[in-house]
Amino acid sequence: MDNLAKQAHQEYLQKIKFYREFGYDIEAERNFVLDNAKPLYGDILEVGTGKGSFTLALAKEGYRFTSVDASKEQQKIGYLNLKHLGLDSQVDFKIANGENLSFSDKSFDLVISVNMIHHLDRFSKILNEFTRVLSFEGKIVLADFTKEGLEVIDKIHSQQGRRHRREKVNFAKIEDYFRDKDFIIERYRDKFQKILIAYHQII
Repeated sequence: MDNLAKQAHQEYLQKIKFYREFGYDIEAERNFVLDNAKPLYGDILEVGTGKGSFTLALAKEGYRFTSVDASKEQQKIGYLNLKHLGLDSQVDFKIANGENLSFSDKSFDLVISVNMIHHLDRFSKILNEFTRVLSFEGKIVLADFTKEGLEVIDKIHSQQGRRHRREKVNFAKIEDYFRDKDFIIERYRDKFQKILIAYHQII
């Protein structure tokens, strides 16, 4: 296991280096999301572990949280990377489809998902689950690639001989979804990343 964890970490470092050759700094973009998502509080749910780069960013900040993903193989890479750094005990990893979460209503104070929405051909079911498991005082943080970000990621995948599966992300419709449920919306963006934060105003 130790060798696998070491290998996962080396692959993560190689990935960071490779992405930087295309002008995309994985760690800087994760920190951009993290800084704008703060304050983070209460019970935290990350949806879409992937290979765990944002999971790592959260863990490095000292947060303890639950992270779910539909892919056992990808999530294992994230788990091994955190294990190598001694951070795996901070995260409760679970295999789950974001459209059908097993958690009870209002069980989390923060639901966060980074660079997952663009993989979905429909987003209403997953947003229904996000709002269902969110406490009234909580907030939802959605981050995804801008047009420029997607173009860079497409180039990276093409260079690796892969095709980047993605759907067209319509953040305007996502905003409409939250506004219809009386959420307040905040938006942030840099060149490669855009962020939508939705929460209820507490009177």
